[in-house]
Amino acid sequence: MEIIRKEYKLLAKRLKEKRLFIQVIIGPRQVGKTTLVNQLMQREPLLFHYVSADEEVAVNNAWISQVWNSARLKLQTSAKKQLVLVIDEIQKVPLWSSSVKKEWDEDTRQNINIKVILLGSSSLLINKGLSESLAGRFELIYLKHWSYSEVKQAFGVSPEQFVWFGGYPAAYNLIKNEKRWKEYIRASLIETTISKDILHLNRVDKPALLRNLFELGCLYSGQILSYTKMLGQLQDAGNTVTLAHYLKLLNESWLLTGLEKFTSQRFRRRSSSPKFQVFNTALQNALGDKSFKEIKSKPDEWGRIVESAIGAHLINHSRASGIKVYYWRKINFEVDFVLQRGNKIIAIEVKSGRKIIKTGIEQFQKEFKPDKILLVGTDGIPWQEFLEIDPIELF
Repeated sequence: MEIIRKEYKLLAKRLKEKRLFIQVIIGPRQVGKTTLVNQLMQREPLLFHYVSADEEVAVNNAWISQVWNSARLKLQTSAKKQLVLVIDEIQKVPLWSSSVKKEWDEDTRQNINIKVILLGSSSLLINKGLSESLAGRFELIYLKHWSYSEVKQAFGVSPEQFVWFGGYPAAYNLIKNEKRWKEYIRASLIETTISKDILHLNRVDKPALLRNLFELGCLYSGQILSYTKMLGQLQDAGNTVTLAHYLKLLNESWLLTGLEKFTSQRFRRRSSSPKFQVFNTALQNALGDKSFKEIKSKPDEWGRIVESAIGAHLINHSRASGIKVYYWRKINFEVDFVLQRGNKIIAIEVKSGRKIIKTGIEQFQKEFKPDKILLVGTDGIPWQEFLEIDPIELF
């Protein structure tokens, strides 16, 4: 079954505008960025020119000019009045943003109607290029990991299956053979993202430490761990600054993030111990030795994965909606997730069958007076239903 994601309608609408900003689509690997563009090329009556930097053995900053001139020639020899140039994996081209700016500005001066779509899977490099050269010339579209609603519509899976197998659509062809599914997630998604999007494009002095940090983060997803304890677990002679940098790289590649502690003082947020959170539960479950059936029979372990799925759901929606996601802890009191949008605050406690030592909702209410408190799971909103709610609706 072919799924048309909501971003398709947005992009199709923008392509019909007379003069368009550069459309920049960023998101994790294997969530459908190229598929989205292919659907546009098949369905929309427009002239397209598609190229991918991922397919080139070696690209340099002259490559974009060559591609752009080919697009201009294609438009010139066509009866069409406009052309859509699509460049995939743009972050792999050295100094890509300055080259795009040069060609875009030239088209503007010459009144050449070439509309541009750029796709990328490294948020750090894309955002750096946008801020350096393309300010005022682009619009950003974030294509997130697939939600439960999308996976259910496409594959008819249960909430429990989604919690285990996650939001990578291509991987659902393999779930009947869990060993093959795990191998696919590890080799085609985890290793490809780390090697191509992080190690190849960024300076990483200790690649083994970065890989070990990712594995540790998956193991402790949903748990708070100080950088000092991380170093002890990793048994590496690194330092906390290096770990924080590597965690940022993993975050910008949509693998693993560290949620900050909620506080009214910004500098304390940044210095807090992070709460590990995977962007997609497939990542943590593919690294483990246990099967779906085994984990389902153990309430504590299954509850931890459900909580991780709730966290993944929140952070994936947060990037496109402007919601900030935190945790809160004071002494032994803890709130699983704190959402903030503007001046509004929502506190969320998750009860998924796992034993909870002490809830901090009451204490959090006293200190911060949130606009809303929510209980997800037992005695509250069923977690299965919560996974189908867009967090923006909570506000």
